Amino acid sequence: MGKKVRKEPETPSKETFDPLSIESKKAATVILMLSSTEEEVLAKACEAILRYAEKGDENKSSLVGLGVMEPLCHLLSHGDSLVSRNAVMALGVMASNNDVKGVLKKMDIIPSVISKLSPDGDVVVHEFATLCLAALSTEFTNKIRICDNNGLDPLINLLSSPDPDVQKNSLECIYNLVQDLPNCTAVCRLHGIPPLLHLLHSEFPVIQQLVLCTLERVTSDAEARSALRGEQGFHQLLELLSSREHSDLHAEALRVISNCLEDAGSLPFLQESGKLDQLLQFLASPASPEVLNAAAKAVSRMARSGENRKLLHEHDVESALVNLLATDNDHVRATACQAMTGMSENDASKDKFRQLDVIRAIVPLLANESGELREAAAQTLSRLTNGSPPNSQAVYEAEGVGPLVHLLQDPRSGAMAHAAAVLANMAAQEPLRRSILARFGMRCLVGPLQAADAHTLTSAALAVSALACDADGRKEFRNAGGLAPLVKLLSSKDSEIRRNACWAVRVCANDEPTATEMYKLGALEILQDINMSANSRNRFSEAAFQQLLDSNLSVKYSLGGQLTSSDITGDGFYDPGQARPGQRVLPLEDLARQHVNQHRPVIAVNGKPDYLISTESSDNKLQDVPSPSCSSTVLNKSGVRSPSKVRSKVRREEDRRKDKDESGPQPDTSGVKPWTQQCDADLHGLVLEASRTVSPLRDERDRCATLANPLYLSTGSCAVPCGVTDYVP
Repeated sequence: MGKKVRKEPETPSKETFDPLSIESKKAATVILMLSSTEEEVLAKACEAILRYAEKGDENKSSLVGLGVMEPLCHLLSHGDSLVSRNAVMALGVMASNNDVKGVLKKMDIIPSVISKLSPDGDVVVHEFATLCLAALSTEFTNKIRICDNNGLDPLINLLSSPDPDVQKNSLECIYNLVQDLPNCTAVCRLHGIPPLLHLLHSEFPVIQQLVLCTLERVTSDAEARSALRGEQGFHQLLELLSSREHSDLHAEALRVISNCLEDAGSLPFLQESGKLDQLLQFLASPASPEVLNAAAKAVSRMARSGENRKLLHEHDVESALVNLLATDNDHVRATACQAMTGMSENDASKDKFRQLDVIRAIVPLLANESGELREAAAQTLSRLTNGSPPNSQAVYEAEGVGPLVHLLQDPRSGAMAHAAAVLANMAAQEPLRRSILARFGMRCLVGPLQAADAHTLTSAALAVSALACDADGRKEFRNAGGLAPLVKLLSSKDSEIRRNACWAVRVCANDEPTATEMYKLGALEILQDINMSANSRNRFSEAAFQQLLDSNLSVKYSLGGQLTSSDITGDGFYDPGQARPGQRVLPLEDLARQHVNQHRPVIAVNGKPDYLISTESSDNKLQDVPSPSCSSTVLNKSGVRSPSKVRSKVRREEDRRKDKDESGPQPDTSGVKPWTQQCDADLHGLVLEASRTVSPLRDERDRCATLANPLYLSTGSCAVPCGVTDYVP
């Protein structure tokens, strides 16, 4: 054996550096360390940034200002697992800051974060990667980026993670994503319903609530509801309602159940399982407002089906809903009204609500401070009074007319629309209609006729047609300026608005002053255009057009060239000549203001002297004088002067007014002098003479023969077949 030789120690390399422990209290220094090539330095720098960011939002913003985001995001894909993990942790903590979100959006970091969600990845990496995505998914464009990069699938897989933080973060991100309806379908397609239902049994209430909130949104999709029932999810939700231990989850569970109740087979299942009574008991229980509101909403959803309404009526749901009106929570009362609205589609429920005196309880809600409650109460009354005169009478007896008319000026368009609908329903009864008019209901409808909401316009036009069958109502509406917005609605592109407006015009045109005003506003031309269109024409537009002509015989004669035996002309009738196609017939006042030209004269009729008009309006001692007519009928009036005396009286009155005008002060010529049609005294005398001569005759043939005698009708130097007329240039 040879002798052992002692080994000399190796000389240290000159290129290596002794281990150095670096400590820094400056964030900028740590950020510089993120550019190091040593894994240990990088890992410690990321860890230091994590701790600094956890201290508050200001620290996160300051890190952004120092330029930390770019090097930190670059380290997500680092080959060293510790460096990559620490970078993800730092990024997950910082992502809740708005400044950080803005930078990450520009850097398009989402694909790199999603890549960290692989099933075999580190649980810590899963926790902070999902935390980052949960923060980013609150913004719409980030949702799109997550879905475009197939981020929903790994998030659903992570619902089965053993770590509750990973479950919670993944749930938050999924909840944000399903706010967009297409993602609800995607969750169902990716088999997300089973893991969601599994998490209902989590020991953490925050996870259970997140699951229910996510299911509430997901089950807005019919396919998802079907998948939920297939996984016995409906049954699990009902079991959750039976547990007092989970009373804090009842409101959320009821919201999911209410979505499921939109499907036809859900309510029969509730009845067969005995759970329907349990569900309805929530309406009468001393529960929280959230639970009561959710239960009422569930009833509202069920009441969308006719079969469901019958079933609910058999379970006396009306009484439970009426009890909710006694609560002091406006949101609960509003939802209860919405449920009553749905149930009121059933006639038996309408009667039951009236028996429970619900209308007297609803009317005060029309003046509530809550706009939501006012609108819901008005909607319920509109449904209760639709086709139900007893319910309309009940609204009147509950002194509901005043609040309803006031609601026509409500800032909420829905409240205006429903109030107008109630008034339209009530106006079918004359005493109720008079009560509405007495409270200036017609005047208050002018505002809703100019609303931007289609529902409001439809209801307002319908209310006008219901109230305009009264002469006082038409006059009030005309004086309030309601005709212009009504005529404007005839040009609406909405067929229902146009149809209701046509019917309102048809009713309003029952008197000549209103029809004349609408003609001036161009209603006749608009209706002509509507009736020429195969798509727009309807029986209402045709009826409105005909009624406008029937109430404006001068225009009717000019357009058609003839009148029927039922068209009785009177004072104010004029013949402007045959109108050409598309030509507008000018009002008599406009024609009278034109200069004399080469065209044929316009023949106008006015046989009532001014002094008779003023006398009638002041003391009503003289009875109406018959107006000239194209028919052979002349009304007999008592106390009539002879033609000669009348003519002399007319001339004396004209001479007296002329002398007064010449001797009195000159009129103000600065303004436009109001136009009045001149009276034809000879025509007036002729009518009086005809009345005196024809009235004693009993036989109608004798009356007609006497009136048709040319010698009898001759007066002065002018003989015409239908009476003496004025010639207006």
